[in-house]
Amino acid sequence: MTLLLWFLALAAGLLILSLSSDWFVDHAETVGLYLKMPSFIIGVVIIGFGTSLPELVSSIVSVLKGQSEIVISNAIGSNITNIFLVLGVSGLFAKSYTIKHDIFQTDMPFLMGSAVLISLMTYDRSFGIFEAVLCLAALSLYLYRSITQGQIGEQIKEDEAEAAARPSLINWLILLISPVLIALGANLTIKAVVTLSELLKIGTDIIAVTIVALGTSLPEVMVSIQASRKGKGDMAVGNVIGSNIFNTFAVMGVSALFGPLKISESYPIKTLPVFIGATVIAYFIVQDRKVFRFEGIMLLFFYIYFIGSSYGFF
Repeated sequence: MTLLLWFLALAAGLLILSLSSDWFVDHAETVGLYLKMPSFIIGVVIIGFGTSLPELVSSIVSVLKGQSEIVISNAIGSNITNIFLVLGVSGLFAKSYTIKHDIFQTDMPFLMGSAVLISLMTYDRSFGIFEAVLCLAALSLYLYRSITQGQIGEQIKEDEAEAAARPSLINWLILLISPVLIALGANLTIKAVVTLSELLKIGTDIIAVTIVALGTSLPEVMVSIQASRKGKGDMAVGNVIGSNIFNTFAVMGVSALFGPLKISESYPIKTLPVFIGATVIAYFIVQDRKVFRFEGIMLLFFYIYFIGSSYGFF
């Protein structure tokens, strides 16, 4: 009975994280439009950073609670989930779609570079303030490069900004309350992960790299499904690429500012090779700027194997 209650607590924590993050992004976008904020700020800070809030807040909470080994599992697990599950599902829901945006000018080089950099930084199972500063510097470079190339913030047109409605009291209230709910959801999630790992005698890193990573990636899953069904391949793929870069640089970098990150012994052997492999696979899938249904199905099979092998089923 106790085990079931803590599983329900974990599900509730992840649900609160996911829903409150969605509310924050939606209502922050409404307020940003009304205030006529530059489109790149809405695109990068509100939408890009907002979809990574679940990973970021839960990682910061885990460091403050002395469970910093959850951070690397959450960030890298979310990246693996984004490629295998999110990109896989988006391919499944669309027969095929074409990527019109030139992702090889900035996005893919940074995606591959972030994977190589974080792999080198974490292979020795240590991640401190020096690595954190490098990650945040790399994130700043990515944002600068994207802005100067005009690749971020084009989601909001000027005429839409002119026609933006005045935010209601509800908009402002949800904007203020949602960060509190995000923090509460993160607290409940981390407490449930630690307790379940003790009850099941499973490492917290395994639960974080699978269940927590899946829960915090739900916003990306829903966005990509809707985008692929509407034939918006750029949005579906861009969602995965942007989220992975934010997870690698922002989640790892910001979390490490609150204390050094612990990395489990199994990480370099089990999780890291899958992460590198997933990133390489993503590169080859999008190199022709097309994603086909059979590729989506293949990615979903990889995800099933990843989950099964994490728990010793394969």
